[in-house]
Amino acid sequence: MPLRKRRLGASALEVSIVGLGGNNFGGRIDFAATGRVVHKAIELGINLIDTADSYGNRGSSEEELGRLLGPKRKQIVLATKFGLPMDDKGDLKGASRSYIMRAVEASLKRLNTDWIDLYQLHRPDPQTPIEETLRALDELVHAGKVRYIGCSNLSAQQMVEAQEVARRHGLAAFVSCQDEYSLLVRDIERELKPTAQALGLSILPYFPLASGMLTGKYKPGATPPPGSRLSKNARHAERFASERNWRIVGELEAFAARRGYTLLELALNWLLRDGVVASVIAGATTPEQVEQNVRAAGRTFSPEDLAEIDRITV
Repeated sequence: MPLRKRRLGASALEVSIVGLGGNNFGGRIDFAATGRVVHKAIELGINLIDTADSYGNRGSSEEELGRLLGPKRKQIVLATKFGLPMDDKGDLKGASRSYIMRAVEASLKRLNTDWIDLYQLHRPDPQTPIEETLRALDELVHAGKVRYIGCSNLSAQQMVEAQEVARRHGLAAFVSCQDEYSLLVRDIERELKPTAQALGLSILPYFPLASGMLTGKYKPGATPPPGSRLSKNARHAERFASERNWRIVGELEAFAARRGYTLLELALNWLLRDGVVASVIAGATTPEQVEQNVRAAGRTFSPEDLAEIDRITV
C-alpha cells in the first residue's frame, strides 16, 4: 500500500506521513550508508527529506544529499534549516537578512539544487526583528530559490507574532513548525500545538521516537546497542533514559502488546492521530530502520485506546 500523504499547512506541498531526517548523514554514518538509507526511503514512497545546514559537522549532511539525489531531486520535498552556528567564532548564525542571503546560497550549493522546498528558521534569533527575517525569506520565495518557509523551536507567542507580521505586510508566512514531540515529551500540547492548529500550520515532530526510547531497542539496565544514539551521546542518554521514561515505556510496550502491535507502531501512529501533524520525521542509520518506520504507519486508535495512552503518558 502506498505511503499516504498530507498537505503541509497552507502550502501546495504534499508530504509522506513518514519523513526522513538527515541528522545522521555526514556524521554518525558514512556516505555509503547514507546512500542506502536515502535510496530505500525513496523506494518506499518517502518524499520528505529534512536536514539542516548544521547537520553532519556543519554542511556534510546537505553535501551528501546533494551528491545522492541527482535526477530523483524532483521527486523529493527537500527541507533544510538555517540559523545555528556554522563556525566556531559564532559569526555565521542567526536570522538577519545578510546572514540568510549567505546561508541560502551555501545550502543550495551543498544540496546541488536550484531551489529548497521548505526553508526553516532553526531557532529564534533574539538579535533580529522577525520582520527582517520574514522580508528576507519573502525575497527568496519571490526569487524562486525557496518555495515555502517554516520555523522550528519558536514559542506559541513568537509564532503568532510572525504570522501577524507576515499578514500585515503581505509577506510569505510560515506553513509549518518543527518541534520536539513524542509520547515521552508532550509539552507542545499546552500552547504550541493548539496555536499551530488555529493558524493552519502543520507540525513536523522531531525526536518523535525519543532518540530510540520508543522503538523497543533499549532495555532498562542494559548497555545501549553499539552505534545507537544513546550509546554515542551521553547528553541524550541522561535526558531520555530517566526513571520516569522507563516506567512509561514499559507500560506502553505492555499496552501495545495486548493489542497486537509494536511500541514503534504505537509511537508513530499516535503522533499522526490528528491532521495537525503532517509528517513524522524519523532519522535512520540503516535501510531496515526505514522499512520498519514505513511499515509501522497506518494504524488507528479507538477513543478508549487514546484515553489509556493519556493515562500512561501525561
